[in-house]
Amino acid sequence: QVQVVESGGGLVQPGGSLRLSCAASGIPFVINAMAWYRQAPGKQRDVVAGITSGGSTSYADSVKGRFTISRDNVKNTVYLQMNNLKPEDTAVYYCKVVAGLVYWGQGTQVTVSS
Repeated sequence: QVQVVESGGGLVQPGGSLRLSCAASGIPFVINAMAWYRQAPGKQRDVVAGITSGGSTSYADSVKGRFTISRDNVKNTVYLQMNNLKPEDTAVYYCKVVAGLVYWGQGTQVTVSS
């Protein structure tokens, strides 16, 4: 049974930090890329950051210098360290796993508010 499970979301004040985790299990193929997307109310789902199996990373311009993506290939887990959070970072954050097919998690809510 394939599972992609995000965790670590919550409510944080502007300037604060959160660390999201996404664990993939039961995927019958080698995992290539993993990525984080986010979707704010009334907006489309956009990519936040991605990482390849070799460790190459990419970021949306809006999060460069504040967010860091990393992965543990043994645990099939990807992380997103989010620092200096802003109200505009508020969204549901989704994990995407590319392994032959594309798998999505159910999402975790991040709310940045004072």
